[in-house]
Amino acid sequence: MLVSPSCIRAVAFFHRRLPRPLPFLLQPRPPPRLTPAPPRSTMAFSAESAGEEADEEALPAVTGSGGGGGEVTAEEWRRWGTSSPLPAVVDAVVRELLEMEAESGEKMRFGGVGSKIKGDFKDMEDKKHRAVYETLADSDKKLQYFSARQIACRLLGSRGYLCQKCWLPMEDCMCAKLGSCNLWQGVRFWLYMHPKDFLRQNNTGKLLWQVFGIEAAPLCLFGIQEHEDIMWDAFQRSGCDRILSRKGKSFVSVSEQEYNPHDMKDGPINFVLLDGTWSNSAALYRRLKERWTAIWGEEDIPCISLSTLSASVMHKLRPQPAWDRTCTAAAAAGLLWELDMRPELSTFEFGKQAEAVECSLDVLLDALTARRIRLGRSITRKQRHNRNCI
Repeated sequence: MLVSPSCIRAVAFFHRRLPRPLPFLLQPRPPPRLTPAPPRSTMAFSAESAGEEADEEALPAVTGSGGGGGEVTAEEWRRWGTSSPLPAVVDAVVRELLEMEAESGEKMRFGGVGSKIKGDFKDMEDKKHRAVYETLADSDKKLQYFSARQIACRLLGSRGYLCQKCWLPMEDCMCAKLGSCNLWQGVRFWLYMHPKDFLRQNNTGKLLWQVFGIEAAPLCLFGIQEHEDIMWDAFQRSGCDRILSRKGKSFVSVSEQEYNPHDMKDGPINFVLLDGTWSNSAALYRRLKERWTAIWGEEDIPCISLSTLSASVMHKLRPQPAWDRTCTAAAAAGLLWELDMRPELSTFEFGKQAEAVECSLDVLLDALTARRIRLGRSITRKQRHNRNCI
């Protein structure tokens, strides 16, 4: 997927090897070349390779108004890792849950993986949300409602239990051990996150905004219209319309592209990382592809693949479907390392930024491991594939 050099500020979807039904993305990539290469492509795309949701630690039950905090305020929402306003659809679901609790006299209880609703209240809420869902004829509105409900339950169920920055239980907060680093202003990471990964303790995408800040690594939640509009508006401002002239391959490696730092002064390169389990990544990709086609009239999303990616340290705790699939933060670090190998970008200290991400992964692994040991849980990863995994 080759484009003219004028496309320097467009979006990049960063490919980190997705499962079927995208077989063309599964081919091994050649080692990186440091020689001058064709003009760079514009979108990079990645997917979080977390194991199945059941592999995450279940939350203890939290009873009553989501921890007793009532409605979710704009300030509380931003503390979870976003600079956006509280989405109206999420606010509506939260209010609906609180009203149901008040009317029924039955306290909400959350627990298990994903802060699921428990107890008698679950049966009442389940009937109501199914009735609402059936009234929504439009598939996009169904998705928005599904995403909002997932997020609302996680917000209410995690109150008073999870740290709002690192998403770990308060007693295991790792914030004091995390370092910060400035991401070069010519690069921006967009975390396109599935709602089922929102507030997951073992999620690694959150590390990017913890290290680089939420402006350098903004969060975009799948199915939340306000978030997706913010992301796509940024893409259009970056000049994505100039990608229309691209020809050739559907994806290229980082080493096969041309980077002119002088052309980046008008805006950053936007790298999108799909942040969800492998089973959810296909839905994230399809939605991106649909909007890409609707805006720019092309079916193929420009993608970048990495040639030097190795297994992340998170393999020690989280099941991976294959040895060559890794977590979101490790993929971002791999991209930064490959950018650091480019002579024309050597002054931007991408290696230092990659090291900062890798250090944050070590901190997360240590925190999760220490918690499992303290709770008497196994720290041996489960095998989920038939291929050797580091």
